[in-house]
Amino acid sequence: MTCSDKALYENSLGVALVLMLFFAFYFLFAKTPDKRIFANYLRSRRLMACALLTLSVNYAVHLFAAPRFLWQDAAVMMNLSTYYLTYWLFCCAFLTLLIPTYFTVTRILWYVGGWLLYSTLSIMVLFCLPQEGLKHVAMAFMALWLIVYGIYLSWKIIQTYGQAVRLFNDTHSDDIAAYVHWMSVVTWWAMIFGVGCGLLTFLPDRFVFLWVISSIPFYIYLFCSYLNYLLFYEQVEHILEKEMAEKMNNELDATAVEGLPAYYTDIKERLGKWMAAEGYTKQGLTLEEMAASLATNRTYLSSYIKMVYSVSFREWIVEQRIAYAKQQLVEHPELTVAAISEASGFLSLSHFTKIFTKQEGCPPSKWRKNAIANA
Repeated sequence: MTCSDKALYENSLGVALVLMLFFAFYFLFAKTPDKRIFANYLRSRRLMACALLTLSVNYAVHLFAAPRFLWQDAAVMMNLSTYYLTYWLFCCAFLTLLIPTYFTVTRILWYVGGWLLYSTLSIMVLFCLPQEGLKHVAMAFMALWLIVYGIYLSWKIIQTYGQAVRLFNDTHSDDIAAYVHWMSVVTWWAMIFGVGCGLLTFLPDRFVFLWVISSIPFYIYLFCSYLNYLLFYEQVEHILEKEMAEKMNNELDATAVEGLPAYYTDIKERLGKWMAAEGYTKQGLTLEEMAASLATNRTYLSSYIKMVYSVSFREWIVEQRIAYAKQQLVEHPELTVAAISEASGFLSLSHFTKIFTKQEGCPPSKWRKNAIANA
């Protein structure tokens, strides 16, 4: 490695290290509202801080001890062991936000035990195997193990995220899932970045700075996402706690399932009257509120909507609101698009415009102009 390459490597390490330490200490010590419901958010943020501190130690060792230039195999194995622990901390931080009861002592012991096993095997590979041949094969195997583990944890987060999105869509008319979308983005990015790190650590020395620089935008996005989520966390967590508890209490037994089709007749009649009264235009409408207005069970109502319309509760409500808005756009040209958006039940004009444009292929104002011209 030339002097310029080494300087680039050290400078990139220094910048990344300073940023990660700042983010980690902010996550550890920044204040949150003094409410019980923020306990999971605080726990998640501290887990993320532990992940960043773990990586910071790794970066500091590389910066000040330069093991990559003194003993490259040891540096590679140190990286792999660090990433293994960091992967789990990232996973635990996100799942804690989506599953309030996820963080348990048993789960911690299980994952930490896996990391200790992985680290022990890494040390054995490093010190007990011959320098050539078998040692390189074993190191490649350890890297593959890490990649598979990272993909498994990412799949676990994505699966849990998908369940949360379905829960929101089945119970709320508003797009609550938009508040947690950043977790999906970060997870996919982390999987790509994590797998990339596992491969980049084997790069020739003069390309190693790429491994460091690639981390900077990722951690900046992660930091900003946590800050933004604080604004919506309480709303999302209330829904998660309430809906998950409700889901457990309202599981349909075999008898109830057999009786559903007959019960659907009553729901159909009541739903027709509710639609005629334009009940779907109520802002912030939830499945529970709608079930109460129909004097029925929310589980039956959710099942009915899925069976008859083959969409989630939110998608169905959005369809009704868009149809209502189109009618209002044509029949009331004196009303502004913003007024019609609000009257249709949408919480914001931007959200209404986005959904309308996606469905109709043009903004509401242009659609109105074309519809009136062709009338």
